[in-house]
Order: sequence, then C-alpha cells, then structure tokens
Amino acid sequence: MTPDQISKANAELRSKSPPEIVRWAIAQANGRAIVSTNFRPYEAVILHLCTQVQPDIPVLWVDHGYNRPATYQHAEALQKLLKLNLKPFVPKMTAAHYEATRDGAPEPTPENEERIKAFSTQMKLEPFQRGMKELAPTVWLTALRKVQNPNRAGLDIVSEDKNFGALKVSPVFYLSDADMEAYLNRHNLPNEWDYFDPAKADDKRECGLHASWGTQALGSGI
Repeated sequence: MTPDQISKANAELRSKSPPEIVRWAIAQANGRAIVSTNFRPYEAVILHLCTQVQPDIPVLWVDHGYNRPATYQHAEALQKLLKLNLKPFVPKMTAAHYEATRDGAPEPTPENEERIKAFSTQMKLEPFQRGMKELAPTVWLTALRKVQNPNRAGLDIVSEDKNFGALKVSPVFYLSDADMEAYLNRHNLPNEWDYFDPAKADDKRECGLHASWGTQALGSGI
C-alpha cells in the first residue's frame, strides 16, 4: 500500500472494532497473513481475535530460550485452548552457548544498550527474520498498542514495516490495559504476568523488531 492508502485505511479503521480490523487485514492478505506473539501479558487477546477469523493462521513465535517457566506453560495452554498453528523459530545459538561465550545475557538496564542490541540481534531478530522469510506474509498482525511506549505511540493501526517488508496491522492499537483485561474476562482467556524479555531494558524500549535500528541490524548480515 502507498502512504496515502495507509493514511486512508487508518482513518477508516479508527472507528472499527478489533474484530472488524482483523477481518479487514486478513482480507488484504490473499491467504498470506500471519500473527506474531511472544506470549507476554495480554497476548491471548490478539491470538483469540485472529483465530476467530482464520483458525489456521500461522502464529510466528521466536523462542529465544530465556523465557520463564510460566511463559512456556502459558504458551502451551494457549496453543491447546485456541488450537494455534504455532510456528516456533529459535536462534542458531542456544541460550546455554550464549551464556558461556558472551558472559551471559546482558543485564536489562539502559547502561547496557549496546550489549542488549547485540543480544536482540542474535537471539531475536535473526530467527524472526528467518521466520518471516519462510512464512512470507503480505500482512503481519501484531499486538502493538499506543500506550506501550513512545515509539509505538507514533505508529497507527496500519503501518509499513520496513524491517520485514510486510503490511503491519495492529487491531488492538487503541485499546487500554483495562480494555484488554475486559476482553480476557469476556472470553475466559488466561493471562501471564511472569514474562521477562532480556532484550529490553524496560517496557518503554524496543527490542528491534519494531524499531528503525533493527533495519540496520538485519541488513548487516546477522
């Protein structure tokens, strides 16, 4: 879509409900839509929304090997509950190998910016790029929301993804935490609060999948 078409789509979709946005997005994809997840809090919302419209939609998950037990248990529970067509991708280097040769995962603090980016590039961006190449989506559905961080606040429901070359659609973009909680309760969906991402110093930082620095990392032959 051209920038003008994206602007027009955003204006039209702003008044639509998340299920309507999902239906619109999947209709644009010509059978090549995917949804990504990391099984963090509230991810059941986007997964339920997408599988209600397309039950077999591929679900791209990068398992970087540093998830906590509760997150793995949550992932298996959701896979069974929603019958997810899960497409997991893992780094070429195991977590144990990374720990032994890189002095462990970086401490998630702003002072470790360069080490965090290096970790994200190898353990998240590279397997995600592999997944995107293999699945080759034209539309990528995400759970990005305006309230999550300053970078995401500058996006919209529909945006051009320059890192992976797909049309990125975020059906829950304008929902609050309270809205997400209400959706979970309405549909009897589980949540998981023990999620941890070593590629982020805090929740206001991007790991590279949705940030411009990821483009440079992806283009450097990772």
